[in-house]
Amino acid sequence: MSAAPKIALISAVPAAIAPAEAALRAALPDAVVWNILDDRLLADADSRGGLDDVLRLRMQRLIAHAVAEDVDGVLLTCSLYGPVAQQTDAAVPVMAPDEAAFADIAAAGHASVLVLASFDNARDDSVQRLEAAVRAAGVTVRVTGRSVPAAMTASRAGDQGALVTALVEACVDRPADVDAVFLAQYSLAPAGDALQQTIGLPVLSGPKSAAAALRRLASDQVAR
Repeated sequence: MSAAPKIALISAVPAAIAPAEAALRAALPDAVVWNILDDRLLADADSRGGLDDVLRLRMQRLIAHAVAEDVDGVLLTCSLYGPVAQQTDAAVPVMAPDEAAFADIAAAGHASVLVLASFDNARDDSVQRLEAAVRAAGVTVRVTGRSVPAAMTASRAGDQGALVTALVEACVDRPADVDAVFLAQYSLAPAGDALQQTIGLPVLSGPKSAAAALRRLASDQVAR
């Protein structure tokens, strides 16, 4: 990566763009951020019954487009398409949305993590993928999930206060052994710091962990 890395963000919903871009600018202030939005990715996945070969190829074309324009890294912000990133062999890092966050959770030694999502499918998908990631890392973490529909309403309205309130309320009667919270969607990430201060537990999110990972990659490249 160059001293001022160019990072492409490939998003399926507009709400994911601001959290991902904010995290990147905090971690890599000199970065050039390029947003690529295909706002039919989720709708078409719903109509096709999930991520199929046609949609995998579509995401591969978007990634190839970014790489062809001399980016230093690519970050997908939609968890549904994360497997495409992990199966991509490119000359630059191509990161799945939660890849770095899951690695952080596995490395931190958390015993029990509460996954918060705004709807059931996102909750179930994130719980399953986190369980698989920590298992692959050879660590044991108890993972539970909760859906917070009010968080979706607040996020769509751009109401930061209501988003924080909804997530705090979802944590009030959390299992006693929970020692960290993971926000399953990029649209929830803006509430991460306030939630952490309120509940007194580490709160992890895809954007912040991914940005930190890209910063480390940039530092390694400069060092070379």
